[in-house]
Amino acid sequence: MKFAQIIDFETQRIDEVRDLLRTYEEQARSQGRTGAPTARTLLRDRANPGRYLAVVEFESHEAAMTNSSAPETSELAEQLSALMTRPSVYTDCDVQDE
Repeated sequence: MKFAQIIDFETQRIDEVRDLLRTYEEQARSQGRTGAPTARTLLRDRANPGRYLAVVEFESHEAAMTNSSAPETSELAEQLSALMTRPSVYTDCDVQDE
């Protein structure tokens, strides 16, 4: 079953966040890393312009856990947290329908 993680975060440095995410995704693809995300959607809250939601999709929960344990993912999380104005909130979801 496909798996998605919703990451709710706030930042005033969204361009830097985007750059980090793109670099991470390009490296994952070029290295053929197992468990890498299959898709990502970035949403901005219209009522609160500094708030964003990232919807990250994986082939399965197991793939997401493999990705989560990768050293590259830990490094990305550290870099991203430095750009946030509050701790991120994570919601794990099983994809029911597309």
